[in-house]
Amino acid sequence: MRILVVEDSARLQRTLAVALRKSGYAVDTAGDGEEGLWLAESNDYDLIVLDLMLPKRDGLSVLKELRRQGREIHVLLLTARDTVQDRVEGLQTGADDYLVKPFALEELLARVAALCRRAYGTKQSRVTIADLEIDFGSRTATRAQQRIELTAREFQLLEYLARRRGEVVSRTEIETHIYDSQVDPTSNVVDSAICLLRKKLARSPDSAALIHTRRGLGYVLHAVSLPDSSA
Repeated sequence: MRILVVEDSARLQRTLAVALRKSGYAVDTAGDGEEGLWLAESNDYDLIVLDLMLPKRDGLSVLKELRRQGREIHVLLLTARDTVQDRVEGLQTGADDYLVKPFALEELLARVAALCRRAYGTKQSRVTIADLEIDFGSRTATRAQQRIELTAREFQLLEYLARRRGEVVSRTEIETHIYDSQVDPTSNVVDSAICLLRKKLARSPDSAALIHTRRGLGYVLHAVSLPDSSA
């Protein structure tokens, strides 16, 4: 999942970016409201973590403009102000959640995960596909009851495919939602990541393929092979 963090405190911005990347998220950052709005308009994010007190353009103004444009991206507001009026104003403007500073990093990560689940129209914390079980809460995956060791980024890729299970997901969509601007768009990072994930999901030579290639279109996570697919 790809997240935009708009925070003017360089220290907090760096802390959030590091923590989110360690959890496998792709992260872009901005230090003021104008840059944050430009990035939000230019990219397809799964979530924006948006501070209210920003230079050049405040967070509430950024949120209002995004909603005026009809953008339904989920937004988690950060603020040092803890009055009922502030919270109500933020939520009425279109925020999906609200976190008051100072906050525990673990709570922010939990709220981010919950909002990312909602972004794909589900509150499910666990999905089963054939003999593959994915627990989004504990960030674990098992196949035939055997634990699959995945990096944070590999789990994010698996989660993204699982959230859209049965749908063909293009390489461009994977690049957009799983990788940030630090990845070279001309690289074969997606193909390599899919290849490695396939190998990890194959618990034995007899294991049925779960990630299928649709030539010229992308990939689909499905329990059975689909027409015009290549395992």
